[in-house]
Amino acid sequence: MGLVKTEMFTDQQNEIALFAKAFGHPARVSILQHLFKINACVCGDLVNEIGLAQPTISQHLKELKQLGLIKGNVEGTSVCYCINTENWANMKHVMLQFLDQDISKKECC
Repeated sequence: MGLVKTEMFTDQQNEIALFAKAFGHPARVSILQHLFKINACVCGDLVNEIGLAQPTISQHLKELKQLGLIKGNVEGTSVCYCINTENWANMKHVMLQFLDQDISKKECC
């Protein structure tokens, strides 16, 4: 597989692709749903809640944090995670603009 040449695309196209990556794995979707459901920071009970191994959960949390959709704080020996509400609102705005495009009434195929 070749390298993705992100510089060929607009900032908006790259941003949409990155946000879409968050939803590209059901574990990340499950983590986000859980964080919304509890409406608080979570410190370590995701393994029991999601049912995946700790290293797997950690990798998905890292991905979501890099995408800016969650944020984490170190509290003692654990890291607590919650939704980054500002970035989530921005992601919703960008994705809704993209998804709200209408198909032309012109016949095709």
